Amino acid sequence: MSAIATAAALSLPISLSCASKFSNKRCVRGGFGVFAVLGEEGGLVERKNTWTIFNVEDPRSKVPQYKNKFLDANQALEVARYDLQYCDWKARQDVLTIMHLHEKVVEVLNPLAREFKSIDTLRKELAELQEELSLAHNQVHISEARVSTALDKLAYMETLINEKIVQERNTTEAELSLATPSTSTESLETVKNRQPKRNLNVSGPVKPYDAGLKNFWYPVAFSADLKNDTMIPLDCFEKPWVIFRGKDGKPGCVRNTCAHRACPLDLGTVNEGRIQCPYHGWEYSTDGKCEKMPSTKFVNVKIKALPCFEQEGMIWIWPGDDPPTANIPSLLPPSGFQIHAEIVMELPVEHGLLLDNLLDLAHAPFTHTSTFAKGWSVPSLVKFLTPSSGLEGYWDPYPIDMEFKPPCIVLSTIGISKPGKLEGQSTKECTTHLHQLHVCLPSSRQKTRLLYRMSLDFAPILKHVPFMEHLWRHFAEKVLNEDLRLVLGQQQRMIDGENVWNWPVSYDKLGVRYRQWRDSVDRGSKRLPFTKSP
Repeated sequence: MSAIATAAALSLPISLSCASKFSNKRCVRGGFGVFAVLGEEGGLVERKNTWTIFNVEDPRSKVPQYKNKFLDANQALEVARYDLQYCDWKARQDVLTIMHLHEKVVEVLNPLAREFKSIDTLRKELAELQEELSLAHNQVHISEARVSTALDKLAYMETLINEKIVQERNTTEAELSLATPSTSTESLETVKNRQPKRNLNVSGPVKPYDAGLKNFWYPVAFSADLKNDTMIPLDCFEKPWVIFRGKDGKPGCVRNTCAHRACPLDLGTVNEGRIQCPYHGWEYSTDGKCEKMPSTKFVNVKIKALPCFEQEGMIWIWPGDDPPTANIPSLLPPSGFQIHAEIVMELPVEHGLLLDNLLDLAHAPFTHTSTFAKGWSVPSLVKFLTPSSGLEGYWDPYPIDMEFKPPCIVLSTIGISKPGKLEGQSTKECTTHLHQLHVCLPSSRQKTRLLYRMSLDFAPILKHVPFMEHLWRHFAEKVLNEDLRLVLGQQQRMIDGENVWNWPVSYDKLGVRYRQWRDSVDRGSKRLPFTKSP
């Protein structure tokens, strides 16, 4: 845009020159130049009367080839620098596109040209040029977003490299200061090789759940599934519970076991806001009190009830012994999205393994080859970029944002152009999006209650298509089945003693942080990592 501004300030006509034929459908490879022309308009101009404003060569021919290679810090920064050069080159090509289109507009509006064209022809040509100009301007905005993303990546890489250099320097100095004379002559490479690799240890049978993990609000059901005369039985931390609505319409959660003869209450019915046992007709309110005891003298009996709350279309319970916190996180999709599907499934895997799977996107082009990742190429490098103390970030090179919300929630936003296809390099560049909510409720040590909600910021008419919810459920089950066969295999080997986190790599960052958070909860830490709460 600076070229146009400079030429306008000098009141000079502008001439354009490309290294190859110009196309408004695809940016061509090669160099190009933009010239300011000194001479009368319409006259012949010699080459010596032109002044070059900018002349840019396509930088992709000079990019070093590092495909399928491990890069050191300097090589990674070099690749990032060429990324920025390419973004700059692409932005200048977009400017060139707009300048060509402006020349076409001038040509159409030229008085001499109008004499040979009808009004309808001029109107049609102007409409076509207006559409092309709009597309070109949109392309400029996309280029600006690409440059911004590339700068963010470069800044993040520099931060990581600086932190690593400082950490290695401090570690090396500390070890050398404690070394004996016989070992002080060892090379720095020997010291580095001697340092053990830090691994997570997730192996053996799943241990009993720590009390600290229960002291959170857990979403357990969608409000739409709980009618006034229905019940929802569920397991949470290996205890049976049942949810139903009281006389006031508010939900309650009580132990799914009658105090009389231990009959499952969900086999009964809901009468006037009370759940009735099918064995002898004892009736319980949402706070667990027995209010009816037919055919015998009434005595005061109460079963355990959990704090239960309804918010934004979901029902939450607090299964822990500590007093419940006052705040429940919002799980609504972002503004502009409409909810299209709410699905509940019972899965035969431990909830931590399922969360590991949901927090990992690098497996998609290998695992989901018959569903949403069909046709995806395999990138040479997959990264999850996130703040140094956070549980959210975005995937590179995929346009997907992801966040883990304690204790068992995964939120993700995916930029898409059409079903099964990705668009752009970040969600901000994409025009349409899919938002997903996954809740992994720990039913037992080998069972998870999964709540899945899908929202779109386009195609609202799909909400009114008959039987569409069945199609969404079929697709969700198909995707999950691709994961389940792998996670079930992991679970069996974990029980047999294998470590399922034996060798984490760079794209495992979010999953590793979840495991570190989970370990801190199990140890009873007062201050949990990657969270703002004390």
